[in-house]
Amino acid sequence: MPQLADHWVQLTIVIVLFVLVSGMGFVAARWRRVGSLDHLDEWGLGGRSFGPWITWFLLGGDLYTAYTFVAVPALLYASGALGFYAIPYTIIAFPLVMLPLCRMWSVSHTHGFVTPADFVRARFGSSTLALLVAITGIVATMPYIALQLVGIEAVLTAMGVPGQIPLIVAFLILALYTYSSGLRAPALIAFVKDALVYLVIIVAVIVIPVKLGGWDMVFGGAEKALATINPLTHAAKGSLLLNGNNQLQYVTWALGSALALFLYPHSLTGVLASNSRKTIKRNMAALPAYSLVLALIALLGFMALAAGIKPIKGDSTTIVPVLFDKMFPSWFTGIAFAAVAIGALVPAAIMSIGAANLFTRNIYKEFFRRDASSKEQAQVSKLASLVVKIGAVGFILILNTQFAIDLQLIGGIIILQTLPSVALGLYTRWFHRWGLVAGWVAGMLVGLVMLYQIPNPATGHLHFGGSAYSLANFGLHSKVQIYVGFFAVVVNILVGVIATFICKALKAPDGVDATKPRDYEVEAGDLGVRDVPGLVEGVKAT
Repeated sequence: MPQLADHWVQLTIVIVLFVLVSGMGFVAARWRRVGSLDHLDEWGLGGRSFGPWITWFLLGGDLYTAYTFVAVPALLYASGALGFYAIPYTIIAFPLVMLPLCRMWSVSHTHGFVTPADFVRARFGSSTLALLVAITGIVATMPYIALQLVGIEAVLTAMGVPGQIPLIVAFLILALYTYSSGLRAPALIAFVKDALVYLVIIVAVIVIPVKLGGWDMVFGGAEKALATINPLTHAAKGSLLLNGNNQLQYVTWALGSALALFLYPHSLTGVLASNSRKTIKRNMAALPAYSLVLALIALLGFMALAAGIKPIKGDSTTIVPVLFDKMFPSWFTGIAFAAVAIGALVPAAIMSIGAANLFTRNIYKEFFRRDASSKEQAQVSKLASLVVKIGAVGFILILNTQFAIDLQLIGGIIILQTLPSVALGLYTRWFHRWGLVAGWVAGMLVGLVMLYQIPNPATGHLHFGGSAYSLANFGLHSKVQIYVGFFAVVVNILVGVIATFICKALKAPDGVDATKPRDYEVEAGDLGVRDVPGLVEGVKAT
């Protein structure tokens, strides 16, 4: 067990850099500000004014989280090649979503939508469907925020910091500057976070392999370690190559994750904060550069295997901090630890803002205060963002960390069930609103039932032990596995199609589409697109 007395240099550097970025978070309240922060367009979307560079850093900081920094290498450490699914998933995600995101930007700026549920409400004329989308987004985001704490906790554990007080203080500071500055805080901090991540990874892929004797030794050591027999499963821990049983899982996991990535409310928050469709196109072309960094991050798992790294108290999320601590001098280990810890701040802030906006716009305003002013909506979102962060801390303090990881796993499958109404809804109004509701219910039930049936012998979990569902459960004589989320969303769409035919045949009343075809194609500066949203509804610029 690491001792704090041996890590005072690392701790000092982490504290100094953490204080620095926290100060930036508070200063960000006046950075590039046009209108009053008493408006969701300003507080929650940064005035919808971020250009290509800011959007690139914001989305990169949002999508590549602290948990990614520790979880992807941990997956390769535990299972080998299967963990590389994260690389093709991020590569195909950006070209896959570029055109839908451009359409979402246009219709949202035309109508002033702040959340994906706002769009669904207008597109299908259904407050029920919008409520389901909002609840889905909040539920899927909560454990995701909690897991940013896992990244910070892994660093604190590696330094021997006792108790949970430092963790609580870190998120308290995050809560305060997010409340004060809104989306501008993570946008500004993202510059520092990304610079630290790039620096640490470039140094790591040069220094660590050299210390281990070269890349031959890295892959050779990883292959040998993965070939050892797990006493719980009585099978090899993993392999450097995929096999016939997990190839389908790999493909569907990558594709399903790519489809889900920009359905998360925090991802769309970053997109809607950009100032034009052109900015989105440039970012979708440039963001795959982060996939290169992610591939290098993933290789840390193999480096840890080759170096003989053992996780602290069996917690695989600590392998990267322990690897850094073993391979780097104290001063650079401190910088590396700070990169992981600060890497939690940007996504956690954006996630809490995205979830808070869903609550305010699609639950509070829709069902409790239809006449809520812009100022009231902004205030409710600020308070909701605090509650969301408190709930995230509660996940870590009250529940077992592994349980939080399981919930995040479920969250990815849950958010996929909004694909028909949000993503397909950008292209077609053919689906009946009750058909989409039926599809959502079917996909959710199928996904959760399948997850419940998956055990994990390595952890002793009888249920919710992973996302790979064996086809043998369908009565087939096969060990091939498939990603639950992909299967569930296919069921969702099929049920939605069938239910739509039934509703139309019965002439069931459908909602009114409040959007027009042109709304999905407009660009910044076109008639109908507001340049300064914060100036509407009586909110004056400061």
